[in-house]
Amino acid sequence: MASFPLSLRRPDLVEIRGLINGEWIHPGDGESFPVYDPSNGRTIQNCPSFNIGDFRRAIDLAQAGFEDFSRSTTAKERGALLRRWNDLVLEHEEDLARILSLENGKTLTEATGEVRYAASFISWFAEEATRSYGDQIPSSYKNAMVITLKEPVGVCGIITPWNFPAAMITRKIAPAFATGCSVVIKPPRETPFTALALAKLALEAGIPPGTIHVLPTKVHKAAEELATNPKVKKLSFTGSTRVGKHLTQLAAGTMKKVSMELGGNAAFIVFEDADIDLAVEGALICKFRSSGQTCVCANRLLVHRDVADDFTEKLIQRVKAMRLGPGLDSKTTHGPLVNAGAVAKIKEHVEDAVSKGGVVKVGGKVPEGLDGGFFYEPTVISNATADMMVAYDETFGPLAPVFTFGDEDEAISMANDTEFGLAGYFFSANVGRVMRVAQRLQCGMIGVNTGLISAAESPFGGINESGVGREGSKYGLSEYQNIKTVTLGNLDK
Repeated sequence: MASFPLSLRRPDLVEIRGLINGEWIHPGDGESFPVYDPSNGRTIQNCPSFNIGDFRRAIDLAQAGFEDFSRSTTAKERGALLRRWNDLVLEHEEDLARILSLENGKTLTEATGEVRYAASFISWFAEEATRSYGDQIPSSYKNAMVITLKEPVGVCGIITPWNFPAAMITRKIAPAFATGCSVVIKPPRETPFTALALAKLALEAGIPPGTIHVLPTKVHKAAEELATNPKVKKLSFTGSTRVGKHLTQLAAGTMKKVSMELGGNAAFIVFEDADIDLAVEGALICKFRSSGQTCVCANRLLVHRDVADDFTEKLIQRVKAMRLGPGLDSKTTHGPLVNAGAVAKIKEHVEDAVSKGGVVKVGGKVPEGLDGGFFYEPTVISNATADMMVAYDETFGPLAPVFTFGDEDEAISMANDTEFGLAGYFFSANVGRVMRVAQRLQCGMIGVNTGLISAAESPFGGINESGVGREGSKYGLSEYQNIKTVTLGNLDK
Protein backbone atom coordinates (compact mmCIF):
# COMPACT_ATOMS: atom_id res chain seq x y z
CA MET A 1 0.00 0.00 0.00
CA ALA A 2 1.42 3.39 -0.98
CA SER A 3 2.07 5.97 1.69
CA PHE A 4 -0.16 9.04 1.84
CA PRO A 5 1.54 11.72 -0.31
CA LEU A 6 1.23 14.57 2.15
CA SER A 7 3.31 16.00 4.97
CA LEU A 8 1.25 16.89 8.05
CA ARG A 9 1.92 18.06 11.57
CA ARG A 10 -0.32 15.23 12.73
CA PRO A 11 0.08 12.38 10.25
CA ASP A 12 -2.39 10.25 12.24
CA LEU A 13 -5.21 12.49 10.99
CA VAL A 14 -4.93 10.58 7.74
CA GLU A 15 -7.12 7.56 8.43
CA ILE A 16 -7.49 4.81 5.84
CA ARG A 17 -9.96 2.74 7.83
CA GLY A 18 -13.64 3.16 8.54
CA LEU A 19 -15.14 4.01 11.93
CA ILE A 20 -17.73 1.79 13.60
CA ASN A 21 -18.54 2.15 17.29
CA GLY A 22 -15.23 3.78 18.14
CA GLU A 23 -13.10 1.20 16.32
CA TRP A 24 -11.03 1.95 13.24
CA ILE A 25 -11.49 -1.10 11.06
CA HIS A 26 -11.20 -2.52 7.56
CA PRO A 27 -14.19 -4.26 5.99
CA GLY A 28 -14.20 -8.02 6.46
CA ASP A 29 -14.19 -8.69 2.73
CA GLY A 30 -11.14 -6.51 2.17
CA GLU A 31 -12.75 -4.46 -0.60
CA SER A 32 -11.39 -1.00 -1.39
CA PHE A 33 -11.47 1.73 -4.01
CA PRO A 34 -8.92 4.29 -5.22
CA VAL A 35 -9.14 7.97 -4.30
CA TYR A 36 -7.65 10.22 -6.97
CA ASP A 37 -5.79 13.50 -6.91
CA PRO A 38 -7.83 15.54 -9.42
CA SER A 39 -4.85 17.76 -10.21
CA ASN A 40 -3.00 14.89 -11.91
CA GLY A 41 -5.39 11.93 -12.04
CA ARG A 42 -3.11 9.72 -9.95
CA THR A 43 -4.20 7.56 -7.04
CA ILE A 44 -3.66 9.16 -3.65
CA GLN A 45 -4.49 6.09 -1.62
CA ASN A 46 -6.92 3.20 -1.57
CA CYS A 47 -9.85 3.57 0.81
CA PRO A 48 -11.81 0.69 2.38
CA SER A 49 -15.20 -0.06 0.88
CA PHE A 50 -17.78 -1.19 3.42
CA ASN A 51 -20.66 -3.42 2.40
CA ILE A 52 -24.36 -3.50 3.20
CA GLY A 53 -23.81 -5.82 6.15
CA ASP A 54 -21.35 -3.31 7.63
CA PHE A 55 -23.92 -0.53 7.25
CA ARG A 56 -26.59 -2.60 8.96
CA ARG A 57 -24.22 -3.34 11.85
CA ALA A 58 -23.36 0.34 12.15
CA ILE A 59 -27.06 1.28 12.16
CA ASP A 60 -27.77 -1.24 14.93
CA LEU A 61 -24.90 0.14 17.01
CA ALA A 62 -26.02 3.70 16.27
CA GLN A 63 -29.46 2.82 17.66
CA ALA A 64 -27.89 1.70 20.94
CA GLY A 65 -25.63 4.74 20.90
CA PHE A 66 -28.58 7.05 20.41
CA GLU A 67 -30.52 5.58 23.29
CA ASP A 68 -27.59 6.09 25.63
CA PHE A 69 -26.54 9.52 24.30
CA SER A 70 -29.99 11.09 24.34
CA ARG A 71 -30.81 9.83 27.82
CA SER A 72 -27.49 10.33 29.57
CA THR A 73 -26.57 13.83 28.41
CA THR A 74 -28.10 17.24 28.92
CA ALA A 75 -28.25 19.90 26.23
CA LYS A 76 -25.57 21.81 28.12
CA GLU A 77 -23.27 18.79 28.11
CA ARG A 78 -23.82 18.19 24.41
CA GLY A 79 -23.00 21.84 23.75
CA ALA A 80 -19.74 21.46 25.67
CA LEU A 81 -18.78 18.42 23.58
CA LEU A 82 -19.39 20.36 20.39
CA ARG A 83 -17.32 23.30 21.64
CA ARG A 84 -14.39 20.98 22.28
CA TRP A 85 -14.78 19.52 18.79
CA ASN A 86 -14.86 23.02 17.31
CA ASP A 87 -11.64 23.91 19.14
CA LEU A 88 -9.88 20.78 17.87
CA VAL A 89 -10.96 21.44 14.27
CA LEU A 90 -9.56 24.98 14.43
CA GLU A 91 -6.40 23.77 16.17
CA HIS A 92 -5.75 21.38 13.28
CA GLU A 93 -7.14 23.52 10.45
CA GLU A 94 -3.86 23.49 8.51
CA ASP A 95 -3.66 19.71 8.36
CA LEU A 96 -7.37 19.36 7.61
CA ALA A 97 -7.09 21.92 4.82
CA ARG A 98 -4.16 20.09 3.24
CA ILE A 99 -6.03 16.78 3.28
CA LEU A 100 -9.09 18.47 1.79
CA SER A 101 -7.11 20.29 -0.89
CA LEU A 102 -5.31 17.13 -1.97
CA GLU A 103 -8.39 14.96 -2.46
CA ASN A 104 -10.83 17.68 -3.58
CA GLY A 105 -8.52 19.88 -5.65
CA LYS A 106 -9.60 23.29 -4.35
CA THR A 107 -6.87 25.76 -3.48
CA LEU A 108 -5.31 25.67 -0.04
CA THR A 109 -6.79 29.11 0.66
CA GLU A 110 -10.28 27.88 -0.21
CA ALA A 111 -9.74 24.65 1.71
CA THR A 112 -8.67 26.57 4.82
CA GLY A 113 -11.74 28.76 4.47
CA GLU A 114 -13.92 25.67 4.23
CA VAL A 115 -12.44 24.15 7.38
CA ARG A 116 -13.22 27.37 9.27
CA TYR A 117 -16.66 27.40 7.72
CA ALA A 118 -17.13 23.78 8.84
CA ALA A 119 -16.09 24.70 12.38
CA SER A 120 -18.59 27.56 12.42
CA PHE A 121 -21.48 25.06 12.22
CA ILE A 122 -20.09 23.11 15.17
CA SER A 123 -19.77 26.32 17.18
CA TRP A 124 -23.23 27.52 16.16
CA PHE A 125 -25.01 24.33 17.16
CA ALA A 126 -23.02 24.10 20.37
CA GLU A 127 -24.91 27.24 21.38
CA GLU A 128 -28.21 26.20 19.83
CA ALA A 129 -28.21 22.95 21.82
CA THR A 130 -29.45 24.81 24.90
CA ARG A 131 -31.98 26.89 22.96
CA SER A 132 -34.37 24.18 21.91
CA TYR A 133 -37.52 25.54 23.47
CA GLY A 134 -40.96 23.96 23.65
CA ASP A 135 -44.23 25.86 24.16
CA GLN A 136 -47.03 26.18 26.66
CA ILE A 137 -50.27 26.54 24.70
CA PRO A 138 -53.55 27.85 26.23
CA SER A 139 -56.00 24.96 26.17
CA SER A 140 -59.58 25.25 24.91
CA TYR A 141 -60.61 22.91 27.75
CA LYS A 142 -61.13 24.02 31.32
CA ASN A 143 -58.58 22.95 33.90
CA ALA A 144 -56.17 21.81 31.20
CA MET A 145 -52.81 22.76 29.77
CA VAL A 146 -51.01 21.88 26.54
CA ILE A 147 -47.23 21.76 26.33
CA THR A 148 -44.87 20.69 23.58
CA LEU A 149 -41.59 18.84 23.94
CA LYS A 150 -38.83 18.62 21.35
CA GLU A 151 -37.16 15.22 21.17
CA PRO A 152 -34.32 13.83 18.99
CA VAL A 153 -35.49 11.76 16.04
CA GLY A 154 -32.97 8.95 16.60
CA VAL A 155 -30.49 7.42 14.16
CA CYS A 156 -29.69 9.73 11.22
CA GLY A 157 -28.36 8.61 7.84
CA ILE A 158 -25.97 11.21 6.46
CA ILE A 159 -24.90 11.29 2.80
CA THR A 160 -22.49 14.08 1.90
CA PRO A 161 -21.02 15.47 -1.36
CA TRP A 162 -17.44 15.83 -2.53
CA ASN A 163 -17.47 19.55 -3.26
CA PHE A 164 -17.55 20.60 0.43
CA PRO A 165 -16.30 17.47 2.20
CA ALA A 166 -15.76 19.20 5.57
CA ALA A 167 -18.60 21.73 5.77
CA MET A 168 -21.34 19.42 4.57
CA ILE A 169 -20.40 16.92 7.26
CA THR A 170 -20.52 19.40 10.13
CA ARG A 171 -23.59 21.24 8.86
CA LYS A 172 -25.49 17.96 9.10
CA ILE A 173 -24.07 16.18 12.14
CA ALA A 174 -23.48 19.11 14.51
CA PRO A 175 -27.26 19.70 14.87
CA ALA A 176 -27.78 15.95 15.14
CA PHE A 177 -25.38 15.76 18.09
CA ALA A 178 -26.83 18.94 19.62
CA THR A 179 -30.26 17.31 19.82
CA GLY A 180 -28.98 13.93 21.04
CA CYS A 181 -29.11 11.94 17.78
CA SER A 182 -26.56 9.46 16.47
CA VAL A 183 -25.29 9.35 12.88
CA VAL A 184 -24.17 6.86 10.24
CA ILE A 185 -22.20 8.74 7.60
CA LYS A 186 -21.63 7.70 3.99
CA PRO A 187 -18.94 10.10 2.78
CA PRO A 188 -18.33 10.63 -0.94
CA ARG A 189 -15.98 8.28 -2.76
CA GLU A 190 -14.00 11.23 -4.11
CA THR A 191 -13.18 12.76 -0.70
CA PRO A 192 -13.47 10.26 2.17
CA PHE A 193 -10.31 11.22 4.06
CA THR A 194 -11.60 14.63 5.17
CA ALA A 195 -14.65 13.00 6.76
CA LEU A 196 -12.54 10.41 8.55
CA ALA A 197 -10.18 13.08 9.92
CA LEU A 198 -13.10 15.10 11.26
CA ALA A 199 -14.55 11.97 12.89
CA LYS A 200 -11.22 11.28 14.61
CA LEU A 201 -11.27 14.76 16.13
CA ALA A 202 -14.91 14.29 17.18
CA LEU A 203 -13.94 11.20 19.17
CA GLU A 204 -11.04 13.10 20.73
CA ALA A 205 -13.51 15.81 21.77
CA GLY A 206 -15.55 13.24 23.66
CA ILE A 207 -18.37 12.53 21.23
CA PRO A 208 -19.45 9.03 22.36
CA PRO A 209 -18.25 6.22 20.04
CA GLY A 210 -21.74 4.82 19.55
CA THR A 211 -23.04 8.08 18.12
CA ILE A 212 -20.71 8.52 15.12
CA HIS A 213 -19.99 5.93 12.44
CA VAL A 214 -18.22 6.67 9.14
CA LEU A 215 -18.30 4.07 6.36
CA PRO A 216 -16.71 4.90 3.01
CA THR A 217 -17.99 2.68 0.24
CA LYS A 218 -18.16 2.06 -3.49
CA VAL A 219 -21.46 0.18 -3.04
CA HIS A 220 -24.29 2.30 -4.45
CA LYS A 221 -26.90 0.31 -2.55
CA ALA A 222 -25.47 1.63 0.74
CA ALA A 223 -27.39 4.88 0.26
CA GLU A 224 -30.56 2.86 -0.30
CA GLU A 225 -29.92 0.98 2.96
CA LEU A 226 -29.83 4.29 4.83
CA ALA A 227 -33.03 5.34 3.05
CA THR A 228 -34.96 2.15 3.79
CA ASN A 229 -33.65 0.76 7.08
CA PRO A 230 -36.47 1.23 9.64
CA LYS A 231 -34.01 2.05 12.43
CA VAL A 232 -32.88 5.14 10.53
CA LYS A 233 -35.39 7.85 11.39
CA LYS A 234 -33.89 10.74 9.43
CA LEU A 235 -32.08 10.94 6.09
CA SER A 236 -30.02 13.97 5.11
CA PHE A 237 -28.64 14.07 1.57
CA THR A 238 -26.77 16.63 -0.50
CA GLY A 239 -26.34 15.81 -4.16
CA SER A 240 -28.15 15.63 -7.48
CA THR A 241 -31.88 16.08 -7.87
CA ARG A 242 -32.16 12.73 -9.64
CA VAL A 243 -30.62 10.80 -6.75
CA GLY A 244 -32.42 12.93 -4.16
CA LYS A 245 -35.79 12.10 -5.67
CA HIS A 246 -34.97 8.40 -5.68
CA LEU A 247 -33.87 8.42 -2.03
CA THR A 248 -36.92 10.45 -1.00
CA GLN A 249 -39.18 7.87 -2.61
CA LEU A 250 -37.39 5.09 -0.76
CA ALA A 251 -37.49 6.97 2.54
CA ALA A 252 -41.26 7.31 2.22
CA GLY A 253 -41.52 3.56 2.79
CA THR A 254 -40.73 4.07 6.46
CA MET A 255 -41.93 7.70 6.62
CA LYS A 256 -38.53 9.08 7.60
CA LYS A 257 -37.85 12.74 8.03
CA VAL A 258 -35.76 13.89 5.07
CA SER A 259 -33.57 16.86 4.25
CA MET A 260 -32.69 17.15 0.59
CA GLU A 261 -30.25 19.78 -0.68
CA LEU A 262 -30.27 19.18 -4.43
CA GLY A 263 -29.40 20.78 -7.74
CA GLY A 264 -29.68 24.41 -8.73
CA ASN A 265 -29.72 26.77 -11.70
CA ALA A 266 -29.02 30.09 -10.02
CA ALA A 267 -29.60 33.31 -11.91
CA PHE A 268 -27.26 36.25 -11.29
CA ILE A 269 -29.01 39.47 -12.34
CA VAL A 270 -27.21 42.77 -12.98
CA PHE A 271 -29.65 45.68 -13.34
CA GLU A 272 -28.77 48.89 -15.14
CA ASP A 273 -28.50 50.81 -11.85
CA ALA A 274 -26.07 48.33 -10.28
CA ASP A 275 -22.54 49.09 -9.13
CA ILE A 276 -20.81 47.21 -11.97
CA ASP A 277 -17.51 46.74 -10.16
CA LEU A 278 -19.38 45.29 -7.18
CA ALA A 279 -21.36 43.02 -9.49
CA VAL A 280 -18.18 41.72 -11.12
CA GLU A 281 -16.73 40.92 -7.69
CA GLY A 282 -19.94 39.11 -6.80
CA ALA A 283 -19.83 37.10 -10.02
CA LEU A 284 -16.24 36.07 -9.39
CA ILE A 285 -17.19 34.83 -5.93
CA CYS A 286 -20.34 32.90 -6.72
CA LYS A 287 -19.44 31.69 -10.22
CA PHE A 288 -15.76 30.79 -9.99
CA ARG A 289 -15.31 29.84 -6.33
CA SER A 290 -14.18 26.20 -6.09
CA SER A 291 -13.82 26.32 -9.89
CA GLY A 292 -17.58 26.65 -10.24
CA GLN A 293 -18.32 23.49 -8.28
CA THR A 294 -20.79 24.75 -5.68
CA CYS A 295 -24.52 24.14 -5.65
CA VAL A 296 -25.21 27.88 -5.25
CA CYS A 297 -22.97 28.91 -8.15
CA ALA A 298 -24.41 31.42 -10.58
CA ASN A 299 -25.31 29.27 -13.59
CA ARG A 300 -26.80 32.09 -15.68
CA LEU A 301 -25.55 35.69 -15.68
CA LEU A 302 -28.44 37.93 -16.72
CA VAL A 303 -27.20 41.45 -17.47
CA HIS A 304 -29.20 44.50 -18.57
CA ARG A 305 -28.36 45.28 -22.17
CA ASP A 306 -27.29 48.87 -21.33
CA VAL A 307 -24.47 47.64 -19.07
CA ALA A 308 -23.74 44.22 -20.59
CA ASP A 309 -20.64 45.28 -22.52
CA ASP A 310 -19.10 47.06 -19.53
CA PHE A 311 -19.85 44.19 -17.15
CA THR A 312 -18.62 41.52 -19.56
CA GLU A 313 -15.36 43.30 -20.38
CA LYS A 314 -14.51 43.81 -16.70
CA LEU A 315 -15.37 40.19 -15.95
CA ILE A 316 -13.16 39.00 -18.83
CA GLN A 317 -10.16 40.94 -17.53
CA ARG A 318 -10.50 39.40 -14.10
CA VAL A 319 -10.92 35.89 -15.49
CA LYS A 320 -7.80 36.28 -17.64
CA ALA A 321 -5.77 36.79 -14.45
CA MET A 322 -6.82 33.40 -13.01
CA ARG A 323 -4.14 30.72 -12.75
CA LEU A 324 -4.93 27.03 -12.92
CA GLY A 325 -2.94 24.40 -11.06
CA PRO A 326 -2.84 21.96 -8.14
CA GLY A 327 -4.64 23.26 -5.10
CA LEU A 328 -1.58 22.85 -2.89
CA ASP A 329 0.49 25.13 -5.14
CA SER A 330 0.55 28.60 -3.58
CA LYS A 331 0.50 30.23 -7.04
CA THR A 332 -2.78 28.55 -8.01
CA THR A 333 -5.97 30.62 -7.95
CA HIS A 334 -8.27 27.89 -9.29
CA GLY A 335 -7.90 24.15 -8.96
CA PRO A 336 -9.11 21.24 -11.07
CA LEU A 337 -12.57 19.84 -11.57
CA VAL A 338 -13.42 16.70 -9.67
CA ASN A 339 -13.06 14.15 -12.49
CA ALA A 340 -13.02 13.57 -16.24
CA GLY A 341 -16.82 13.55 -16.38
CA ALA A 342 -16.95 17.10 -15.06
CA VAL A 343 -14.53 18.22 -17.78
CA ALA A 344 -16.60 16.47 -20.43
CA LYS A 345 -19.76 18.22 -19.26
CA ILE A 346 -18.35 21.73 -19.46
CA LYS A 347 -16.87 20.95 -22.90
CA GLU A 348 -20.32 19.84 -24.03
CA HIS A 349 -21.92 23.02 -22.71
CA VAL A 350 -19.36 25.26 -24.43
CA GLU A 351 -19.63 23.43 -27.76
CA ASP A 352 -23.43 23.56 -27.60
CA ALA A 353 -23.41 27.30 -26.84
CA VAL A 354 -21.01 28.07 -29.68
CA SER A 355 -23.09 26.01 -32.11
CA LYS A 356 -26.09 28.18 -31.24
CA GLY A 357 -24.44 31.57 -31.58
CA GLY A 358 -22.53 31.95 -28.32
CA VAL A 359 -19.17 33.70 -28.46
CA VAL A 360 -16.26 32.53 -26.30
CA LYS A 361 -14.69 35.70 -24.89
CA VAL A 362 -12.05 34.01 -22.77
CA GLY A 363 -11.14 30.38 -22.03
CA GLY A 364 -13.19 27.73 -23.74
CA LYS A 365 -10.78 24.82 -23.81
CA VAL A 366 -8.81 22.25 -21.85
CA PRO A 367 -5.45 23.81 -20.92
CA GLU A 368 -2.16 22.25 -21.92
CA GLY A 369 0.72 21.21 -19.69
CA LEU A 370 -1.09 20.31 -16.48
CA ASP A 371 0.03 16.68 -16.22
CA GLY A 372 -3.20 14.79 -16.77
CA GLY A 373 -5.33 16.71 -14.28
CA PHE A 374 -9.03 17.41 -14.67
CA PHE A 375 -8.77 21.06 -15.71
CA TYR A 376 -10.83 23.38 -17.87
CA GLU A 377 -10.07 27.03 -18.46
CA PRO A 378 -12.32 29.59 -16.70
CA THR A 379 -14.62 30.64 -19.50
CA VAL A 380 -16.91 33.55 -20.34
CA ILE A 381 -19.44 33.26 -23.18
CA SER A 382 -21.51 36.15 -24.52
CA ASN A 383 -24.70 36.07 -26.62
CA ALA A 384 -26.16 33.28 -24.46
CA THR A 385 -29.76 32.33 -25.26
CA ALA A 386 -32.53 30.27 -23.70
CA ASP A 387 -32.14 27.34 -26.11
CA MET A 388 -28.58 26.59 -24.96
CA MET A 389 -27.82 23.83 -22.47
CA VAL A 390 -26.28 26.39 -20.11
CA ALA A 391 -29.72 27.94 -19.71
CA TYR A 392 -31.35 24.89 -18.17
CA ASP A 393 -28.64 22.39 -17.16
CA GLU A 394 -26.40 23.02 -14.15
CA THR A 395 -22.84 23.18 -15.50
CA PHE A 396 -21.01 22.78 -12.17
CA GLY A 397 -17.82 24.20 -13.61
CA PRO A 398 -16.05 27.50 -14.40
CA LEU A 399 -18.32 28.61 -17.24
CA ALA A 400 -20.04 32.02 -17.12
CA PRO A 401 -22.65 32.50 -19.85
CA VAL A 402 -23.85 36.10 -20.21
CA PHE A 403 -27.50 36.60 -21.21
CA THR A 404 -29.05 40.04 -21.71
CA PHE A 405 -32.46 41.45 -20.82
CA GLY A 406 -34.38 44.68 -21.36
CA ASP A 407 -36.42 45.35 -18.23
CA GLU A 408 -37.18 44.09 -14.74
CA ASP A 409 -40.12 41.91 -15.72
CA GLU A 410 -38.06 40.17 -18.40
CA ALA A 411 -35.22 39.55 -15.93
CA ILE A 412 -37.59 38.01 -13.38
CA SER A 413 -39.21 35.84 -16.04
CA MET A 414 -35.82 34.59 -17.24
CA ALA A 415 -34.58 33.92 -13.71
CA ASN A 416 -37.69 31.96 -12.74
CA ASP A 417 -37.73 29.92 -15.94
CA THR A 418 -36.38 26.77 -14.28
CA GLU A 419 -37.67 23.82 -12.28
CA PHE A 420 -35.03 24.52 -9.64
CA GLY A 421 -35.12 27.04 -6.84
CA LEU A 422 -32.01 26.95 -4.69
CA ALA A 423 -30.27 30.32 -4.93
CA GLY A 424 -30.48 33.59 -6.82
CA TYR A 425 -28.53 36.85 -6.91
CA PHE A 426 -29.16 40.37 -8.11
CA PHE A 427 -27.40 43.72 -8.03
CA SER A 428 -29.26 47.02 -7.86
CA ALA A 429 -28.96 50.37 -6.09
CA ASN A 430 -32.74 50.93 -6.09
CA VAL A 431 -34.28 50.11 -2.70
CA GLY A 432 -37.76 49.65 -4.14
CA ARG A 433 -36.44 47.27 -6.76
CA VAL A 434 -34.51 45.34 -4.13
CA MET A 435 -37.70 44.64 -2.19
CA ARG A 436 -39.75 43.82 -5.30
CA VAL A 437 -37.25 41.46 -6.88
CA ALA A 438 -36.39 39.71 -3.61
CA GLN A 439 -40.07 38.81 -3.27
CA ARG A 440 -40.56 37.78 -6.89
CA LEU A 441 -37.55 35.50 -7.34
CA GLN A 442 -38.60 31.89 -6.78
CA CYS A 443 -35.77 30.38 -4.76
CA GLY A 444 -34.86 29.58 -1.19
CA MET A 445 -31.87 31.93 -0.85
CA ILE A 446 -31.12 35.31 -2.39
CA GLY A 447 -27.99 37.43 -2.41
CA VAL A 448 -28.60 41.15 -2.92
CA ASN A 449 -25.46 43.06 -3.95
CA THR A 450 -23.34 40.16 -2.75
CA GLY A 451 -22.18 36.79 -4.00
CA LEU A 452 -21.79 35.35 -0.50
CA ILE A 453 -24.98 33.94 0.99
CA SER A 454 -24.02 30.96 3.14
CA ALA A 455 -23.18 31.17 6.85
CA ALA A 456 -23.94 29.14 9.96
CA GLU A 457 -26.62 31.60 11.07
CA SER A 458 -28.41 31.66 7.69
CA PRO A 459 -30.99 29.04 6.66
CA PHE A 460 -29.64 27.05 3.72
CA GLY A 461 -31.98 25.24 1.35
CA GLY A 462 -34.19 25.52 -1.69
CA ILE A 463 -37.67 25.09 -3.06
CA ASN A 464 -39.18 23.23 -6.00
CA GLU A 465 -36.79 20.58 -7.36
CA SER A 466 -33.87 21.97 -5.37
CA GLY A 467 -35.04 20.08 -2.31
CA VAL A 468 -36.74 20.27 1.06
CA GLY A 469 -35.62 21.25 4.54
CA ARG A 470 -33.15 23.81 5.86
CA GLU A 471 -29.63 23.42 7.17
CA GLY A 472 -27.78 25.76 9.51
CA SER A 473 -29.48 28.60 11.41
CA LYS A 474 -31.99 28.29 14.23
CA TYR A 475 -34.17 26.23 11.88
CA GLY A 476 -31.52 23.57 11.34
CA LEU A 477 -31.99 22.06 14.79
CA SER A 478 -35.64 21.21 14.17
CA GLU A 479 -34.69 19.02 11.20
CA TYR A 480 -33.39 16.49 13.76
CA GLN A 481 -36.27 16.71 16.20
CA ASN A 482 -39.83 15.50 16.66
CA ILE A 483 -42.44 17.60 18.41
CA LYS A 484 -44.43 15.80 21.09
CA THR A 485 -47.63 17.31 22.42
CA VAL A 486 -48.62 16.68 26.05
CA THR A 487 -52.11 17.60 27.21
CA LEU A 488 -52.52 17.84 30.97
CA GLY A 489 -56.18 17.52 31.98
CA ASN A 490 -58.23 17.80 35.17
CA LEU A 491 -55.71 20.07 36.83
CA ASP A 492 -58.24 20.94 39.55
CA LYS A 493 -58.34 17.35 40.81
